[in-house]
Amino acid sequence: MSWSPETQSFLKHSPPPAASPPARGSSQSPAPKSQFTHRHLLQLAAFYASCPLRVVAHMDIDCFYAQAEMIKRGITPEKPFAVQQWQGLIAVNYAARAFGISRHTTATEAKKLCPALQCQHVATWKEGDDKWAYHDDAAANMATHKVSLDPYRKESRSLVALVKENLPPHLQRVEKASIDEVFLDLSAHVHAVLMQRFPELSGPPPSDDPDERLPMPSVLGLHWQDDLLVGIDDGETTAELEDPDWDDVAMNIGSEIMRGLRTEVRRRLGYTSSAGVASNKMLSKLGSAHKKPNSQTIIRRRAAQNFLSGFKLTKIRNLGGKLGEQVCMAFMTDMVVELLKVPIEQCRHRFGDDTGTWIYNVIRGVDHNEVNPRTQINSILSAKSFRPAINTTDQAIKWLRIFVADVHSRLVEEGILENRRRPRTISLQHRHGSQARSRQSAIPQGGPLDHETLLDLATNLLGQLSLEGGVWPCSNLSLTVSGFEEGVRNNTAIDSFFPKGGHVLPMAPPVALLKPGTSRAAEEDSTGPAPKRPRRPDGIERFFPPKGVQKTKGGQSMLGRPSGKQPGQQQRGLSDAYVRDEYMSDEPASRAPANHQQTPVAPGYTCDQCDAGFETGTELQCHQDWHFAKELQDQEGRVRPRVARNAAPTTHAPDNTSNSQHGAGASSSSSSSRRPGRPKKTEPGQGRLNFEPFE
Repeated sequence: MSWSPETQSFLKHSPPPAASPPARGSSQSPAPKSQFTHRHLLQLAAFYASCPLRVVAHMDIDCFYAQAEMIKRGITPEKPFAVQQWQGLIAVNYAARAFGISRHTTATEAKKLCPALQCQHVATWKEGDDKWAYHDDAAANMATHKVSLDPYRKESRSLVALVKENLPPHLQRVEKASIDEVFLDLSAHVHAVLMQRFPELSGPPPSDDPDERLPMPSVLGLHWQDDLLVGIDDGETTAELEDPDWDDVAMNIGSEIMRGLRTEVRRRLGYTSSAGVASNKMLSKLGSAHKKPNSQTIIRRRAAQNFLSGFKLTKIRNLGGKLGEQVCMAFMTDMVVELLKVPIEQCRHRFGDDTGTWIYNVIRGVDHNEVNPRTQINSILSAKSFRPAINTTDQAIKWLRIFVADVHSRLVEEGILENRRRPRTISLQHRHGSQARSRQSAIPQGGPLDHETLLDLATNLLGQLSLEGGVWPCSNLSLTVSGFEEGVRNNTAIDSFFPKGGHVLPMAPPVALLKPGTSRAAEEDSTGPAPKRPRRPDGIERFFPPKGVQKTKGGQSMLGRPSGKQPGQQQRGLSDAYVRDEYMSDEPASRAPANHQQTPVAPGYTCDQCDAGFETGTELQCHQDWHFAKELQDQEGRVRPRVARNAAPTTHAPDNTSNSQHGAGASSSSSSSRRPGRPKKTEPGQGRLNFEPFE
């Protein structure tokens, strides 16, 4: 961690003297017990979502777009400033809000309300540009420009990186909620600090029972600095503040961590932020917006219901849409304080057991959603609404070029050039009047994913839509790549994994086979390098036995040579026999060319069996496959005549006529050519084919 000197005071292992009042209890009375147990401490360290000691924080950058542009241009916070997109405003700083300007105000109206207001139009893409830029005339050229949020995405990545950098790597869970918001599960971090500050918690339970209750905290009060601490009621008493339990202590430590983290963001990136610290994601998000800007709100478990009572239901996470409207209509109110009176049975009856129970719990501050540490994106979208609509394919292709440039620049930031991440699907969405259609295709996984490849794919999808008709005029067009998968870093060609010039690198012994207490390096020092292994042949041949080494029964090979196995000896699998008998020996491989190299020195390839010449390795490979197929055909030709000569004529009868003349004839003919040692009796209705041993 790289805390500044100012921040380090918030994260000291021991609390300051003012935060350590005398221990509660006395020698005359038994020590009181906490409502929490040792099991809850273990759950806290394991990010357990339903742990009552859980600490979750939400950090939100204040008017992010405006701050990003102000920092870039050196504009101080007291000057009115707004970020403009066409004729609307997408971000307004707090100095401009004092004049009644909001995001619903147009740029023209905002100038009338505050003549000193500075407006900066967002960056845009323009046809012919290979990168977004700030254009002074963008607002007047909506038809030929497309908005780019890339400058803000770059700042967002810096924010997430800084947050992760300033938290212990093994104790952090960070979820990027939006471009300017992050959730942090601080539970494991808080647990580590608890163990340092309160050594009495580090040992096992006295009776080895994890459900044994913890002793009460050895402090009588907690200091919350400048944070807004939500009380359990409007007339909160001093006694309530001076009687903390372990959930309050955990929340206090979480507030210290967040205060220090926000200080680092301000010092290194220049952004002010607001935060909420609570026991779950829902409460912490409401807390971060409760007292803006540049503030922090603490919502303890005991104060959750009092905090939520003043909210409308639709302000709660996941209740701002259709479900929230249905709840308000069902109970004829949108205020949480009124909905708290609704019994759980009525909620379940109206919305089902699962949904009804969730609604009943969430308005009481219960939320078990986990903080998802995945911060990588799942898709990249570039879109444009046309006013007026476009009417030709040429116009659409011009916009596809801009979309491709936009998408590709973001793919580069995702690591497409280094093969860190790569999308698998590309899709084109199109709107004509009230009809929306889309087409998608797979992105080739071989070769580079450049502008030309993306543009060809996008143009092909547009052509598919055009063939169906009803395309023009087009009011909206968007291009999406999705299905990202992790790539292979530091990838090399496949031939680098094969030996060159007949030399094979020694293989180190598996770790599991090393002597106990001996490292791999020590093992190599004591035994010397492993012996070199002979190289195997190239091409498809290496997956098959070489000439004359095919396995048969009884120790004979199909070509009449001994296979090196005695009758009755356990047969090994083909690959095992092939590798161990032929290519794990000390002799060179019989099918491998004597002068073989991975990359030919001279142009052309030569077959080592018939000396035929080929221009490419692929042609040589096909030719070698032909040799192999010819060998199989020759072997089959030698076997078939012998089988045909030795097969006795048979006539099969139905199963239920085993004593008929046909059945007797079959048995008789089979017995006449029977070899010694074979069973004399056959199954009813069956004959026997005779084979002679191979020569």
